[in-house]
Amino acid sequence: MGNGETRVRGLAARAGGWSARHRWAAVGIWVLFVVLAMGLGSAAGRVDVKDSDQLKGETHTAAKIIEDAGIEEPASETVLIQSKDGSLKATDAEFRSAVTAVVEAVEGTGKVTDVTSPYDTRTISKDGRSALVQFDMRGESDTAGERVEPVLNAVEDVQKDHGSLRIEEIGGASMMKTFDDAFGDDFQKAEYSAVPVALGILLIAFGALVAALLPVLLAVTAIMATMGLMGIVSHVMPMSDTANSVMLLVGLAVGVDYCLFYLRREREERQAGRDAQTALRVAAATSGRAIIVSGVTVCVAMAGMLFTGLAEFEAMGLASLMVVAVAMVGSVTVLPALLSLLGERVEKGKIPFLHPESRLRRNKGAANRESRFWTAVLKGVLARPVISVAVAAGALLAIAAPALGMKTQNLTLDQEFGDSLPIVQTYNRLNEAFPGGSDPAEVVVKADDINAPEVKSALADFRDRAVSSGASRGPVEIKLHDEQNIAFVYVPLVGGSDLDKAGASLDKLRDDVRPATLGKVDGLEAPITGQVAGSKDFNDQLAGAVVPVFAFVVVFAFGLMLLSFRSLTIAITSIVLNLLSVGAAYGILVAVFQHGWGASLVGAEGVGAIITWLPLFLFVILFGLSMDYHVFVVSRIREARLRGRTTKDAIQHGVVTTAGVVTSAAVIMVAVFAIFGTLSMQSMKQMGVGLAAAVLIDATIIRGVLLPAVMALLGERNWYFPKWLHRLPDMTHDEAPEAVTHGPAHDDKGERVPV
Repeated sequence: MGNGETRVRGLAARAGGWSARHRWAAVGIWVLFVVLAMGLGSAAGRVDVKDSDQLKGETHTAAKIIEDAGIEEPASETVLIQSKDGSLKATDAEFRSAVTAVVEAVEGTGKVTDVTSPYDTRTISKDGRSALVQFDMRGESDTAGERVEPVLNAVEDVQKDHGSLRIEEIGGASMMKTFDDAFGDDFQKAEYSAVPVALGILLIAFGALVAALLPVLLAVTAIMATMGLMGIVSHVMPMSDTANSVMLLVGLAVGVDYCLFYLRREREERQAGRDAQTALRVAAATSGRAIIVSGVTVCVAMAGMLFTGLAEFEAMGLASLMVVAVAMVGSVTVLPALLSLLGERVEKGKIPFLHPESRLRRNKGAANRESRFWTAVLKGVLARPVISVAVAAGALLAIAAPALGMKTQNLTLDQEFGDSLPIVQTYNRLNEAFPGGSDPAEVVVKADDINAPEVKSALADFRDRAVSSGASRGPVEIKLHDEQNIAFVYVPLVGGSDLDKAGASLDKLRDDVRPATLGKVDGLEAPITGQVAGSKDFNDQLAGAVVPVFAFVVVFAFGLMLLSFRSLTIAITSIVLNLLSVGAAYGILVAVFQHGWGASLVGAEGVGAIITWLPLFLFVILFGLSMDYHVFVVSRIREARLRGRTTKDAIQHGVVTTAGVVTSAAVIMVAVFAIFGTLSMQSMKQMGVGLAAAVLIDATIIRGVLLPAVMALLGERNWYFPKWLHRLPDMTHDEAPEAVTHGPAHDDKGERVPV
């Protein structure tokens, strides 16, 4: 740099420079891309994950047999008729009269078929005080909830005439309607409220309406484009509503974050006296580079979901990966163009007392107010790094400790929704009277001839042994589909809603009862599915995916950090700190939702378990998102170090100057994730609280205390890069000089900025 110039190179700097010079073209290309993506996606339509593709194993085999046979399983409904005080029995005249009234009432609606009486199917509890009338809804099962209301009304009318009995309906259709009525708008409310919340926080952060609108605009357009791309990609890899919701969540978080990083750096350079063109170039070379490194790291983390083999996870991973990539590209292309177009107008719509100019007038030449707190914290951290590491790491390890006893399972109805809804109470009463009756195991039997004597004998033997083995208390129901040579065998599992006990009953069916009966018939297939089986198969498959996914994400994130900072030490500390952050989030989840410690503070309750998919999902999402802050802060520290500052001064400068943007970004993420913590379902509460807590920990304890303390202890060893690694590609060349004159920079491909 003896000539007084340095060459600012790299993808981010060149993309920002080109966009600033061809601003209308950059904006036009972005708008065209969003419109084309939405149009093509709408024309292509979205292909969703099929039931048969959701899982591997027996659940997949059973769904595939049903799908190939063209059998549409109807939505089954059950009416529980139960003596309130136990005085009436199923054999009493009044009880029989109620059963007859229910059968006639539901048949009279014309909405049902295959109505069965408990006296024919033997669905009477052992104590004789409960009985079940069962039937199927006409039409497609997916839309049965829209047609079930007349049936529910008919059952309610029968209840009015029999005060001594409890007459309640439950089933796929009635639960669908109940939950749609109660919680159907939950997701929409969360998704719609996330944008205003983010905008409000950005208004406070920037103090100007236009500057606050830009990040939201970028995030929304990135989400819109990704929704279109999801439609196109779904023809190769099917998508889902869940993947769409996760994409919205991740897209808003990273879209706003990336734009925030870029805007704050551009504004900071202008406030330091740079002209608009030079400020934009410096922002492109520094924050732009951090965005690319962070975005690629997040994409790699999201790609980890593709290794699970679970169609829902693969859809979530691909959708999240796409929205991050789109937001990243938009941040380093269209954003510089918009900033170049707007110029000083980016400060339009100033809000008194919030705009930084008013702060600067009161405190000329000083850093913005938000950094004062971290300046004070850092002074103590850097003065006593050993104590700071011991206290912060010890606290996080203590928070993470409950995670060692984590129990995962698919939540049952009462765990998911509590007992606030009448239908959940019905579910509990039904399970108590008929263990496993609400969620029976379903054996899908496929034979060359389902009516062959040996097949019929094996089916009868299976039904008897299922009860005699202790796996079920019955009644075991068999439905034949003669034309397709398929039989459905419904087995209520002992254990009911207790998934551990029900899982043990399922193992008896699969490992003992089936081989001794159906397994003896040549050419016969009999996979066992159902809610308990699906939960077990999901757990087994997810457990097998944990190690490959963890290894993939950690190894590739380590490699990216190594190449991006050319420091073995930085790469190792990045991984360790991120794992510590994820561990603390796990500990909070287990403490709050498994043990119930402080659950009421977040409007939740201890349900004894964490939903199965959440730990791996949280690991991937958090490992990716936490890199946002890490890359941004460490990039600023390294930038200062390259300018000749001591490591300690570089740490102080890097953390303090990024404190405002990291705080703003973290507050937005915590607020958006916390919205999902307000939803009615416990699984969504777990996701929202887990994500919000992890981001809060990451932006405060990790980035504000542990990172600077560890780097202070390591000193010059932070930049250790063994000679044998020097052959690796150099991805560190986008650093920009701190001191920039007001003169314009050259417009060649490797933009030159005077120092």
